[in-house]
Amino acid sequence: MTSFVVVGAGWRAEMFWRLADGLPGVECLGAVVRSPRDLPVPTFASLDEVRPDFVVTAVSWGPNPEVIRDAVRRGLPVLSETPPAPDLAGLRELWAAVGDSGLVQVAEQYLLVPAHAARLAAVRDQVIGTPTQVQVSSTHQYHAVSLIRGFLGVGHDPVTVRATRTTAPLVNPLTRDGWTDDPEPRPATTVLATLDFGAGRSGLYDFTDNQWHNQLRFRRIVVRGTHGELRDDEVVRLAAPRTVVRTPLVRRQTGYDLDLDGFETDTITLGSQVLFRNPLLGHRYSDEEIAISTQLGQMAAWVRGEGPPPYPLADGLQDHRIALAIGEAADTDRTVVTGPEPWHAG
Repeated sequence: MTSFVVVGAGWRAEMFWRLADGLPGVECLGAVVRSPRDLPVPTFASLDEVRPDFVVTAVSWGPNPEVIRDAVRRGLPVLSETPPAPDLAGLRELWAAVGDSGLVQVAEQYLLVPAHAARLAAVRDQVIGTPTQVQVSSTHQYHAVSLIRGFLGVGHDPVTVRATRTTAPLVNPLTRDGWTDDPEPRPATTVLATLDFGAGRSGLYDFTDNQWHNQLRFRRIVVRGTHGELRDDEVVRLAAPRTVVRTPLVRRQTGYDLDLDGFETDTITLGSQVLFRNPLLGHRYSDEEIAISTQLGQMAAWVRGEGPPPYPLADGLQDHRIALAIGEAADTDRTVVTGPEPWHAG
């Protein structure tokens, strides 16, 4: 059994200890919290009171670097919530403190979300040839950058960022807290950015305030390649000379109509090719829960020496460094070049 403890007690921390119950061979020992509170798991005042195999940090941006450093000083592997540090100085200081330890991974789960995992499998199978451009309009900052970098397969090279910010009225019917019942348009900001990775590889970042929850804005992802293009859940490609084909990505969802197997995702396919198969059937998990559970399992396997590192610190730092550059370019209306940075050699 591979054990972990969560530092934190918010909604994200709760997901980690709850989802651990559904993972064979993984156990959450409890939560480290600053003040006593009633939680459904045991609580500890500090890491001195518990001996886990690894630590999950799920605290706010400000204290997160010190929590990471504290765990590393104890020789404990860490899965850090995003971002590992709040600003550029903090990213550099964190790398200087723990980069050489090799103990820190980042809980960046978006490439493990079933729909994205299926798209990534198609891209890596060269269905559209070599990927050259990724356009993301669904999530923000480091999450969107992770998707762009992941689909392009780029590493830690410097990136040239250009960005702009505009504001326009938009009705905001739904937030994390629920329906607003507000029919009036309110100012909403959109950030558009282009990311030039060199060698013909680029990204387009497009995010509007509250786009995660506001159903009045489509989520959109486009991956362009040398031999075709993936748009959301459809692929167009050159299958043979003079033969252009369009193929949908199809999600098999159980529980519809007379299907009595329960409601959950089974597979995502492209023609006869299975791109994603749910590894957690029977739990009725959402896509986000599948992604987080998968990463927890990967972290546990890595700690046991049975699998690759799930998302190394250098990748998490690079994602947030580029996200910070997007904000800087939008604020200053100028081009920002990101690098070189200390973790680029990592």
